[in-house]
Formats: sequence, structure tokens, C-alpha cells
Amino acid sequence: MPKRYWYVILTYILTQLSSFPAAIIALKYFSESYTEVVIYWSIISFLGALFIILWLLKPDMQMQQHRDNSGGQVILWSIIGFFMAYVVQVGAAMIEVKIFGIEAGSENTQNIIGISRAIPLFMIVPAIVAPILEEVIFRKIIFGRLYKRMNFFFAALLSALIFGAIHGELQHLLVYSSMGFVFAFLYVKTKRILTPIIVHAALNSMTVIAQYSLSPEEIQKQLDQLQMIVFGG
Repeated sequence: MPKRYWYVILTYILTQLSSFPAAIIALKYFSESYTEVVIYWSIISFLGALFIILWLLKPDMQMQQHRDNSGGQVILWSIIGFFMAYVVQVGAAMIEVKIFGIEAGSENTQNIIGISRAIPLFMIVPAIVAPILEEVIFRKIIFGRLYKRMNFFFAALLSALIFGAIHGELQHLLVYSSMGFVFAFLYVKTKRILTPIIVHAALNSMTVIAQYSLSPEEIQKQLDQLQMIVFGG
């Protein structure tokens, strides 16, 4: 694996871990505005990681530009992929509820919405920055390396499980992994990491905006209506 890919992974890990010392420093020196300091640090650290990773991947982007004329294919499969990922996500969520008895809803998503309501600028992280970082890490690097050693199914499955587990909600592993599987398919289909990035960002943006705009009661009502449509009540 190219050395720059290890640096990309290291940058991502350090960004995730940086929240702990930031929280300690904020608690010690900025206790009165602790929440705001931690949130703004998250925004700055993720944006910083994005710029570093894009800089590290400059050779990849230059190689892609020289041999690429697939803009129309990216747009087409981004649209198709969005509906594929959405259907798979909804189906996986319903299986979790109906078959495994797992309560609907994501604690991660609720935390993100709570933070976004406190500081709306934070929405750029889950809506744009995180999808770019995650697709580069889990599809371009992890899936890409596995795909060189095994067939698509096992490479996509392993990378999707890692993608699901890293979100820290193992009860929703099926939802995260199913979406990761679709993202891997889109990457292989178009040979462009931009395609799963667009789909991932669109899904995250839709979720954040919808839940930001709706009350918990309205969200539950929509989930109940969706369950009736899919499972007939």
C-alpha cells in the first residue's frame, strides 16, 4: 500500500482522537463555554483533516484527471445509487426492528442533530466532510486494497463491516454495513470514488436536514407510516 495511504489513515485516526484532549483543555480553561469550544474544535479538526487528506491524495487525483471522461456516468450512478442506498438503508432498518427487535433510531444521529441545533455550522461535518473522509478511508483505501486480493463480495463485506463497526452502534451494524456494500458497488461500477462520496453526502444531508427540521414526534410518525407501507402494518 502506498505510504501516503497510511498517512491518510493516521490523519483520520488522529482527528477522531483529538476530541479527547480538546475536551480536557476546554473543561480546564473554557468551562463556561465548554460545549461551544468542543464543537468548534470538531469543525476545525475535521476541516483540517479534509485539507491534509486531499493534499496527500493529489497524485491520485492527477492520475484520475488524465484518464477520465466519465462525468456523465458519475452523475447517472449518483442518482441511481442514492435510491439504491436509501432503499437498502430503510430495508435494513426495518429488518432490525421487525426481526431482531432493535429499537429504531440512531443515537449517533440524535447526538449530531443536538449539536447542529446548538451550532448549525456543525452540519457541514456530517453532511459534507465526514462522507468524503469515510469514502476515502473505507472504500478507496480499505475496500480498494481488499479488492486486489479477493473477489468483490468478500472485499465489500469486510470493508462494510469495518465501516459499520467504526460508527460505534453495533446494534445497527446491518444498516451501516448494507450502505457500505452499496457504496463499494458504486465505486467499482464507476471506478470513481466521487460517486459514493456524492451518494453518501446526499444521504447524510437529507437525514440531518430532515431531523433538524422535524420534532421527535413527527419523525416517529413518519417511521410508523413507512413501516406500514413496507410491512403492511
